[in-house]
Amino acid sequence: MRIGLLQLNPLVCDFQNNARRITDAAQKAFSLGADLCVTPELGILGYPPRDLILRRDIQEKSMYWVHWTAERTAELGPVLVGSPWRLDSNVHSRIYNSACLLHEGEVARVFGKILLPDYDVFDEVRYFSPFPEPGLFRHKGRSIGVTICEDAWNDSDFWTHPRYKTDPVRALVEKGADLIINMAASPFSMDKHRLIETMMASMSRKYTTGILFCNQVGGFDHLIFSGRSAAFDPAGEIRARAAEFAEDILIVDVDDWENNRIQDHSLDPLEEVWQSLVLGTRDFVHKNGFSRVLLGLSGGMDSALAAAVAVEALGAAQVAGVLMPSQYSSRESVAHSLELAKNLGIKTYTLSIRDLALAYDTALAPVFAGHDPDVTEENIQARIRANLLMAMSNKWGAMLLNTGNKSELAVGYCTIYGDMAGSLAVLADVPKTMVYSLGKWLNRKKGMIIPEKIITKPPSAELRPGQLDQDVLPEYRVLDGILHMYVELRQSAEHICSQGYDPEIVHKVVRMV
Repeated sequence: MRIGLLQLNPLVCDFQNNARRITDAAQKAFSLGADLCVTPELGILGYPPRDLILRRDIQEKSMYWVHWTAERTAELGPVLVGSPWRLDSNVHSRIYNSACLLHEGEVARVFGKILLPDYDVFDEVRYFSPFPEPGLFRHKGRSIGVTICEDAWNDSDFWTHPRYKTDPVRALVEKGADLIINMAASPFSMDKHRLIETMMASMSRKYTTGILFCNQVGGFDHLIFSGRSAAFDPAGEIRARAAEFAEDILIVDVDDWENNRIQDHSLDPLEEVWQSLVLGTRDFVHKNGFSRVLLGLSGGMDSALAAAVAVEALGAAQVAGVLMPSQYSSRESVAHSLELAKNLGIKTYTLSIRDLALAYDTALAPVFAGHDPDVTEENIQARIRANLLMAMSNKWGAMLLNTGNKSELAVGYCTIYGDMAGSLAVLADVPKTMVYSLGKWLNRKKGMIIPEKIITKPPSAELRPGQLDQDVLPEYRVLDGILHMYVELRQSAEHICSQGYDPEIVHKVVRMV
């Protein structure tokens, strides 16, 4: 038996196009010899729908388009489609995160998610009811168990402290399943694919049962889905793997495990992050109905990397760089920005803010009398730039990209209504030290894209004479180390100090966070 894993990139609530993509992919998979097709979790609706799932009209549309898909695939073969579902026609009935088995034009069976996560980015307990019991069906002589994402994340032999008392995979094996399908929308994080593959391999080996993992791909707001669907044989060996960060159709022969396609994946963490940023940017721009973007070019590392991501995602012709020098901007920064733009092949515009800043000083002079210049005047410069960028965005119909990094945003080293402006903060989850690492990696990979002087010069906002980031912040290597432990690992300031960091710096950073 051959199973087609339809690794698709849906748009939340774009029912018609999602259903057509499923139908088209199923037609191709069956033409390649598939006997059964599978979509990712909530494939008909797109993931994550968040509070939209509480709307009755959204629930009804989801179920309607499942029936539509069933009619369009009637002559092809069975398809497992992810969708919200009610088990009866009562509009007040419980709604389930479901897998609908489409066969001969009908919704033949409905299976549902049992384990509903409510941690990290998930809040499924708010939306769905747990399905009463795990389900399986027979096809081509196989007894196939159906799980949805979290259902496969509770193996007591893999996790030291399982989150739930129920283990749907174990229950399905005990009911006679000899093949497990997992329909997923598992968000990307660094190195998560290793965890998923190790976990799935461990379970398949433990139960001597093949496991097929079908994951969503694409960007949706702050989440990115990497795809990387895969299949594991009963011995725990990975025997098939789909593309990463791209749509794919993976045909898995579960009767001839050794003759399947294994797509090589990048194991370089920096390349993985680069691909995720490119996909996330491309999808955010396009899924919001834009084709063009613009961003400010300061001559610094953040705007350089953000511009490189935008060009890779959208093409140079769709990216514009805006230089906005002030009386404090160095000639070198302007020259570096122009060199970067030339390397990337993007058009630039230069709008001096010197006279605008002086006009603000003049207008505010009466109410600022008796006060010395301080961060106020620095913030005004950032807000002038934001106004110019947003004006161009509005006039051109081009999306403004924000260039701030995770380190600065975490400690508030940024200006509200100023350099925080923009529809998408491309680097908002990338620490400053990684920004530099990515820039060096990019130059090694694609040639000297980012001028060397941008990488080597001390970072500065250039909002006053001689200003450097390290006037306010610890050096970024120290700052990022503290932020990683405090923000991501949730460790206490006392514990961080015990790791050799200066207590004064640690407590300063914690206060800033």
